[in-house]
Amino acid sequence: MSNTGRSLRALVAVSAVVATACSSSKSAPAPPAAKPVPASAASEPLIGPMKPVVSVKELMRYTIDPLSDNIFDAVTWDVSKKGVVHVEPRTDDDWEKVRVGAITLAEGIYLLKVPRPFTPAGDVNNSTGPNPPELSPAQIKAKVDKDPVLWEAKIEGLRNAALEVFDIANKKDAKALFEASADLDMACENCHLEYWYPGDRAAVDDDARQRARFEKSAKRR
Repeated sequence: MSNTGRSLRALVAVSAVVATACSSSKSAPAPPAAKPVPASAASEPLIGPMKPVVSVKELMRYTIDPLSDNIFDAVTWDVSKKGVVHVEPRTDDDWEKVRVGAITLAEGIYLLKVPRPFTPAGDVNNSTGPNPPELSPAQIKAKVDKDPVLWEAKIEGLRNAALEVFDIANKKDAKALFEASADLDMACENCHLEYWYPGDRAAVDDDARQRARFEKSAKRR
């Protein structure tokens, strides 16, 4: 075969390959372009505003108080004629109950950030008559509205106390748990003295001073 014939046949083969490639590229549709996400959709929250189910008073009664008992009942000293009965967590289940109370309390206390009525409809607390022992719902709301930063601070104080308990429960330190439960109790009491029964503050402060003197005297002995 002449050089001219070989060149011609090679040219035909190359042309066929090129034609096939071009045909394939035309028949394969291009992938659809991704649609841009609207700015409004990108910034849209995943959930809507939280809606409360109960009042603050009911939330405390049905959630916060029962959960705190997991902690307060876990470590106690009971003095009686039979002597001192010391209760503390001893088993894994005992410590797990404390952890459940602490972490659920730490999460649940943030529900107080959700605006809600302070009492059920028609409940005015023990706020009537001469020298009422409790503030009315309207008085509590006025205090919170006047200083919302203080309300937030009380919530954070309760949360931090619960997280302290959770950390101690993970370490299974019974002695530290007793002290942490006292911190939690104090955080609760400070909130109550501010928003529920501020008239008891003088009596509570006097009791604290009496206990401090007693403890100081006991250490000297």
